[in-house]
Amino acid sequence: MSDNEQSDWRNSTIDAAETREHPETAEAVQAIERLRGSIDNVDTAIVMLLAERFKYTARIGQWKARAGFAPADNEREHRQIARLRTLAEQAGLDPDIAESYHTFVVSESKTRHERIAAQS
Repeated sequence: MSDNEQSDWRNSTIDAAETREHPETAEAVQAIERLRGSIDNVDTAIVMLLAERFKYTARIGQWKARAGFAPADNEREHRQIARLRTLAEQAGLDPDIAESYHTFVVSESKTRHERIAAQS
């Protein structure tokens, strides 16, 4: 590991001894811990929402299989991408992140729909 890499690593690691010696470091550590707690809460909510979303897409997959529909609905996907990009822009989020999210969930939904159709 180079000196620069070691320096970067040390600067990103929370050192208990340093926090005792430097109150400003202790303050930063407390702020980081609070923010990480908030991130953990958001991650929990996201996972729970994804689980809920996939429950609905599974039901859609069942209906598509019964009706003989293809797993993909390209027109809806295009509308959804546009809608999510707009929402992202309004929320101050990079629209590419919203599109990446959409790509992930649609890909996973199609895979699940194909499994459901194969079982029917």
